[in-house]
Amino acid sequence: MGIKRIIITALVVIPLAAISYWALACPCDRTPGLYLRGAEAREPVTNWSFANQVPLCQIQVNTGLLPHALNLNCWANSAGELYLSCASCEGKRWSTAAVANNQARLRLDKTVYPVTITRVLDDGELDRAWTSRAIKPGSGGGGPRPAGWWSFRVASR
Repeated sequence: MGIKRIIITALVVIPLAAISYWALACPCDRTPGLYLRGAEAREPVTNWSFANQVPLCQIQVNTGLLPHALNLNCWANSAGELYLSCASCEGKRWSTAAVANNQARLRLDKTVYPVTITRVLDDGELDRAWTSRAIKPGSGGGGPRPAGWWSFRVASR
């Protein structure tokens, strides 16, 4: 095999392998991914309290041609209702897509749950969601809710 053929093969194979890894392994930290893999939940969830024991929540929304998956803060309040949050959320790709199409997939640990996410617009519910963040270790809480902070209520489907 000539050197030219080896170089061309490397220029095709290496980027293809990198893109495949990214698409299947991420979201990674602040880098979004495409598709959330994992065992699909078979039963709807009525109490999300177990989410407070999972350090990382990942959401996949439909943005049109390809899905968009990312890591977000999430927590269950004392009633077992699950919320996702986003700082400075206005105009972000995922939040715009979630408002347009609220059907999503949520991964907690290695399980993927089909969910509906609904943006919370009521100030009272937003304040209660903000305050309830303190239930989950490491999620913060306290102080006034910042401007531009969005929250989405999560429901199993």
